Amino acid sequence: MDLLSGDDLRALIEERADPCVSVFLPTHRAGPAELQQNRIRLKNLLREAEDRLVEGGRRASAAREIVGSGRALLEDGAFWRHQADGLALFLTPAGSRHYRLALRFPELVVVGPRFHVKPLLPLFAEDGRFYVLALSQKDVRLLQGTRQSVTEVDLTGVPRSLADALRYDQFEKQLQLHTASGPGRGGRGAVVFHGQGMDMEDTKANILRYFQQIDAGLRDFLREERAPLVLAGVEYLFPLYREASAYPHLLETGIAGNPELLRAEELHARAWDVVKPHFQKAQAQAAARYQELAGTGRASDRLEEVVPAAHQGRVDSLFVAVGAERWGTIGPDGRVAESRTSPAPGDEDLLNVAAAETVRNRGTVYAVEPSQVPGGAELAAIFRY
Repeated sequence: MDLLSGDDLRALIEERADPCVSVFLPTHRAGPAELQQNRIRLKNLLREAEDRLVEGGRRASAAREIVGSGRALLEDGAFWRHQADGLALFLTPAGSRHYRLALRFPELVVVGPRFHVKPLLPLFAEDGRFYVLALSQKDVRLLQGTRQSVTEVDLTGVPRSLADALRYDQFEKQLQLHTASGPGRGGRGAVVFHGQGMDMEDTKANILRYFQQIDAGLRDFLREERAPLVLAGVEYLFPLYREASAYPHLLETGIAGNPELLRAEELHARAWDVVKPHFQKAQAQAAARYQELAGTGRASDRLEEVVPAAHQGRVDSLFVAVGAERWGTIGPDGRVAESRTSPAPGDEDLLNVAAAETVRNRGTVYAVEPSQVPGGAELAAIFRY
């Protein structure tokens, strides 16, 4: 499974090429027949992408070259042996990117001037993603979770234990042996033994230093994140980590106990119980705020108003219906030039444009079932001004 970060999503949103090809398909994780089905699905979708490129005016040879890096995956046996629930593939004349994700996509091919990212948004919506930081003095794990899945993040620049943080090769030698402050025989300090370790204040100071190093190491990874972070560990560590952490979305409620004894799936299940009420509250508050502002000029469910507002960075919160599509073209000022229910060559999904521009301008997107969009339309936006 691949980790799709907020930076990855923004890079996809910022990409502009002629053309951008986006391919989504559901995949099976195991089974010879199922894995072969994965390849057949991708092969068929790449053929569809090639046909779309030719219909849009590309030469057949140019179309084959654009989808060529995708076709190379068909022969990569190792790639197909390590699948998740869905595959997202992004192609341009300059190259390709792919992500195996814990999200089951419907089959979809989109060709346009930008990548189609709307199917990815459930991973980034306010009710779509959270983190679990499993802390002990011997180990550190960061897990990225959604409602359906959990993935362990490969940590770099983060100490993996208290020993690592304190250069324990020197620290350990001093745990049992300490020199008293007063002089002893021969002018040397008297030797004092401290049983199992250092006094409480020294231990607390060293753990705090350890946590500060963890927080510093996570800062680059989490700097653009708004997802909640749940701590897992013995309870006396929680206030120490909160003192060390600068992450603004660290939740007060944690998972008490030794996380070394829990598998990632067990931590995920317990963390979901913590974050579920948080997610429900945030979405309900946003929906209530939309209803309060409807008709005041500070909210709208009209595509022709929301798309240019998202382009201008005016959308604070956006509800968008998963699975819905509205096709058309966008003018250079971000305004909707044409709108229709079925795509024509050169069209973009206008709901995708609204969502992508909202994310690009640091707004919040709720990718929800159509029945959960306030007002009953395909999208609903709250404006910053």
